[in-house]
Amino acid sequence: MSNKPIRVRTRLRGNITTVKALISHPMETGLRKDKKTGRMLPAHYIQEIACKHNGDLKLLLELGISVSRDPFIEFELEGAAKGDMLELAWKDNQGETDSITVPVR
Repeated sequence: MSNKPIRVRTRLRGNITTVKALISHPMETGLRKDKKTGRMLPAHYIQEIACKHNGDLKLLLELGISVSRDPFIEFELEGAAKGDMLELAWKDNQGETDSITVPVR
């Protein structure tokens, strides 16, 4: 994975915060073969993405094998204020996890 596994941008307009996130992850389906060896590549994909606003869960996504490599998500959050903290976290089918906490701007 890259040095910046999760990149997040927030934009506050009025009472609505737009959140854009790019997650660096291979998202292997388990259905492809390695071109060199001919063996099946093991499944390795994000199962869950969660977003918390000041510690309260606001978004929970459940993903499967059909999501492409390096998934991009965008959503709107109501009620955040400038300086509030957003935590975006994911976990995958191999037990790996990552998270980032960013302020609303």
